[in-house]
Amino acid sequence: MKGLRTSILSCLCLLVFIAEAGGLFAADVSPWKSSNNALVVDAYEMNEIDWQALLKDERVAAFISKASDGLPESFSCQGEHRGDTFAHCKTMWRKYAVSRELYTSRRMIARQNGLLWGAYHVGRPGNPIDQANHFLDYATPDADDLMVLDIEGIDPDLFMSLEDAQIFVGHIRARTGRYPILYTNHDTARYIAAYRRDYSVLARLPLWYARYKPDIRKVFPLGNWQNYFLWQFSSASNCSKRRCPYRVPGTLTDIDVNVAAMSKEELRRAWPQGGLLHPAEPDPPLILAKIEFGSVPLEAPQLDRIVTSSISPGRR
Repeated sequence: MKGLRTSILSCLCLLVFIAEAGGLFAADVSPWKSSNNALVVDAYEMNEIDWQALLKDERVAAFISKASDGLPESFSCQGEHRGDTFAHCKTMWRKYAVSRELYTSRRMIARQNGLLWGAYHVGRPGNPIDQANHFLDYATPDADDLMVLDIEGIDPDLFMSLEDAQIFVGHIRARTGRYPILYTNHDTARYIAAYRRDYSVLARLPLWYARYKPDIRKVFPLGNWQNYFLWQFSSASNCSKRRCPYRVPGTLTDIDVNVAAMSKEELRRAWPQGGLLHPAEPDPPLILAKIEFGSVPLEAPQLDRIVTSSISPGRR
């Protein structure tokens, strides 16, 4: 009888373990297939959207729009500007003005229909404080809006350097009382996690994770990130007319679709974010890099020497 009780207890423990493991894996294996998980659409100015159709999808809980991109365009086109010619500068300004008007219109539609709202800034080379001010002036975020810094890679000639990204998020925190979350891809997230003592603020921002594959069971925990806040699982990279992980009505195959491993109500409570994650016990950076990237340590990204805030005073 004692042996029978022991066997029954062991079976119950195994069932509990399987159930808990299933709950963990549910967030890492095609979670968008579960109707209980909320979806988030994000778009930039070139994405076409039929709002009447999109709003019929009851799983869509939020909309995140591209706001600013690097430094603002010049209205006067006098002095230094990013256009090749005066006429080119004026064309860039007109596109910028139209994009900002579209941002405002989309925000009004989304809010009127009960969607959560968020805005992201694409980090580029250039003064990070000016970029942070540009983002806040452009997006005019309310206290319940999600703010995002988009870092597409670690090449400082193309994107905001990680050093400047720390300055950017610190300035957002100083002006709003909240930190933004971090949007980035798998490789950049791994780099930041490996060198999380060097990028101690970036590495503790909630993660909006871009990865276009159905199974990420071996990714998390990753540094301070026990899991993602949002997972961008569908974009033009893996969505076509023949096959797509998820089709949002009223959009084309180039739309970005994201999943939160929680219900719409849970997402609503978590949405504004604004804080930092609890730091994990740090590992020596080079040892962690060897564990996560192989035997060859990663090179740190080169500093953008045009941006003075990336260079210590002794090296200017």
